[in-house]
Amino acid sequence: MLANLIIGTALISTTVLIHTLGLMGLTEWMRRIVHWFRLHRHSFGRIVALVTTVLGIFAIHTVEIWLWAIAYVFFGALQDFQTALYFSTVAFSTVGFSDVQPAHHWRQVAALESIDGFILIGWSIAYLVAASTRHGPFRLGEHF
Repeated sequence: MLANLIIGTALISTTVLIHTLGLMGLTEWMRRIVHWFRLHRHSFGRIVALVTTVLGIFAIHTVEIWLWAIAYVFFGALQDFQTALYFSTVAFSTVGFSDVQPAHHWRQVAALESIDGFILIGWSIAYLVAASTRHGPFRLGEHF
């Protein structure tokens, strides 16, 4: 059990690092896109900025989910990458289908992935709300 907690903690720490660096990179990228294309001047540009932000967040989560899936295969918790990727997506998003389960002694790690996903998805939502009021089609005072 201690080994599972260590592995889970290492994966959570790595995904938090990925998320931090990913959001920092996305923030810089969006600053440049808005500046280069002057997206803040019209509604369509704001929508483009918001869609780009959502896709960037989705890409960050994809990397995090793949990391968990790779770990499941590497440690033998699941047999193949396709199954591990499906399981990781379901666990990370906290949907929690029970059609695929890791080996019995890896269930604690899977639970930690769900907590990790819950926190990182919440963080992404907070980021998206802030970005949508800054660069997107929504403005403080008008929509919130």
